[in-house]
Amino acid sequence: MKYTGYPEPGELVVGRVDEIEDFGVFVDLLEYEDKRGLVHVSEVASGWIKNVRDHVNVDQRVVAKVLDVDKDAQQIDLSLKDVNDHQHSEKIQDWKNEQKADNWMELAFGENIDDETYYAVAEEFLAAFGSLYDGFEQAAIHGESALEDTDLDEDRIEAIVETARENVSVPYVEVTGYVDLECPDPDGVDVVRKALEAAEGNGELPEEIQLEVTYVGAPEYRIKVQAPDYKTAETALEDSADRASSLLTDHGGRAEFHRERAEADE
Repeated sequence: MKYTGYPEPGELVVGRVDEIEDFGVFVDLLEYEDKRGLVHVSEVASGWIKNVRDHVNVDQRVVAKVLDVDKDAQQIDLSLKDVNDHQHSEKIQDWKNEQKADNWMELAFGENIDDETYYAVAEEFLAAFGSLYDGFEQAAIHGESALEDTDLDEDRIEAIVETARENVSVPYVEVTGYVDLECPDPDGVDVVRKALEAAEGNGELPEEIQLEVTYVGAPEYRIKVQAPDYKTAETALEDSADRASSLLTDHGGRAEFHRERAEADE
């Protein structure tokens, strides 16, 4: 997707070196429709520059900082030297992500997606998530619920979620904890089994959470959670242990949650 209008001063933009002159470098802005900027020779690199061509090449992809915009003169002043390595790498990755999202739009709505559909989805994604890529990522993680506050209709939401889940690699984090479960009740084995089912969520966990409870050694069980971020994962882990503990204590049992595996008795 290419933006109409002009970038803002201070914004980082991705461009392609189109022309090199002794006084500076002309850069085509890849994220904006029909926009070109100029990097004055003093903004190409730090220090004295003998030959601009020692620092950039025609067709080179660059990341530049917007210094000033004169819409009346249709002039955009850029700097290459004000962009550090981290900013460069991060901006290029964001740009590549948006290229992926462009392809996902075609997968969701067809190669000949009309402008009305494209911009309707793009505007909703930019408003709700900040980028097309982040919108697809949230759809992959949370499904239709991620898009319920947008104005997109059901057919478009269904197409987006289906495409996202087939194509987006969702970043997941994993956390682990342990819980000791003991119950002296005559039906103690049954109670522990029900406590384990409660720990696993009884089939009612949110779609974005994967949770597994496995036996380690009496009376210890391991709870492993995968989720999109650490806060969600930690909450799900603690809730899992709480559900098991609550059911067990209601039947006179004992439950203890701990983050590290218990040391085996010598």
